[in-house]
Amino acid sequence: MTGALGLASGGVSSVALAATKMKRGRLPVYLFSKHLQFLNYRDMAEAAAELGFEGLDFTVRPGGHVEPGRAQDDLPEAVEAMKAHGLDINMFVSRVTNVDDAVGIQSLKTAAELGFKSYRMGYYKPDAKGSFRENIERCRSQIKGLESFNRLHGLHGAYQNHAGQHIGSYVTDLADLLDGLDPRWVGSQYDIRHATVDGGASWPLGLRYLKAHIKTIAIKDFHWIQVGGKWKVENVPLGEGMVDFDRFFKALRSYGIRPSVSLHLEYDLGGADRGNREITIPKKEVFAAMKRDLTHFHELWEASA
Repeated sequence: MTGALGLASGGVSSVALAATKMKRGRLPVYLFSKHLQFLNYRDMAEAAAELGFEGLDFTVRPGGHVEPGRAQDDLPEAVEAMKAHGLDINMFVSRVTNVDDAVGIQSLKTAAELGFKSYRMGYYKPDAKGSFRENIERCRSQIKGLESFNRLHGLHGAYQNHAGQHIGSYVTDLADLLDGLDPRWVGSQYDIRHATVDGGASWPLGLRYLKAHIKTIAIKDFHWIQVGGKWKVENVPLGEGMVDFDRFFKALRSYGIRPSVSLHLEYDLGGADRGNREITIPKKEVFAAMKRDLTHFHELWEASA
């Protein structure tokens, strides 16, 4: 039987991978499933397992592997496929920012019932008419509602610091937003790529302020390039850009943080980088990039010890 990667597949390969992919001292790495949205659930799970990922950071959001309104029907099927290939059911990505999102909240409930433990939240946009403090307090009231919901359902809601015009793009702002909230139920999916873009040399300070709330991290790399006389961000394979992974990983170790990792591949992969349902390069090239970045992540983490 030929699997999603064109390799022989079956129970033996899944068991062998499960036995070897978590070497002593390694962090569990989950592939951001956006990059496999050109595959069905079965092939998606098979590919992630054969590549050596612990599991998937699974998209349950508009345009994702599962639409929030279809979660009760489609998410059990996706989970069944993941379990059949020995993948851990742990992380997923949502667009939920408050408990008034009835469809989104139901998708969170379904995910919790199926065994997921942590989800990435949507983003808060600043109100241009409000002050910094007014914006923080407005968003804090919404995240407090999710804190109560998460406690009830055994979930951790993680807010990603995303470069650009979002609340929390500056990590110190996110630390302010989360201050006083229970890190068992709400926290940060810390993204060192975005922290470096928007924080420059100051990101270690924001990391220190946020450390108690970090349970998951997103990993990717970038550099600045000049196009038409203007500077812009270009995403690149892991280790080929500007992110100081050694310093970052050493900081995590010094704080005793051993997070679950969501690996992102945002550089050009024929549309797989953007979550396209159809891609323009051979699947084997996408899989090779995923394997390369996963291997390099483990090498970088181990070298930081």
